[in-house]
Amino acid sequence: MMLKDQVIAALKKVYDPEMPVNIYELGLIYGVNVDAEDKVAIRMTLTAPNCPVAGTLPGDVERAARAVPGVKDVKLELTFDPPWTKDRMSEAAKLALGLEDIIPIARIRR
Repeated sequence: MMLKDQVIAALKKVYDPEMPVNIYELGLIYGVNVDAEDKVAIRMTLTAPNCPVAGTLPGDVERAARAVPGVKDVKLELTFDPPWTKDRMSEAAKLALGLEDIIPIARIRR
């Protein structure tokens, strides 16, 4: 497994305590990049600037990435541009939160 995939897997274990969905599926992670020196850059957001976990969630994300074997360093950028919307959520997250209760006709296999 590539280091980037391992970091993403670690981020999928970090949950917003107010929602039963991990931050990756919520769409809070805007980007994960691993350079040739195995340094990780993560660009993330929160559901809102005044999010109750604004003081702790970025640290949780950084710790999760640092815990991946092989990661040499982590740089985390917290941004609100573009603002987070529920459209950034995966279909699985929307289903888990009850925001999408039908399967789009295009997804039905015949």
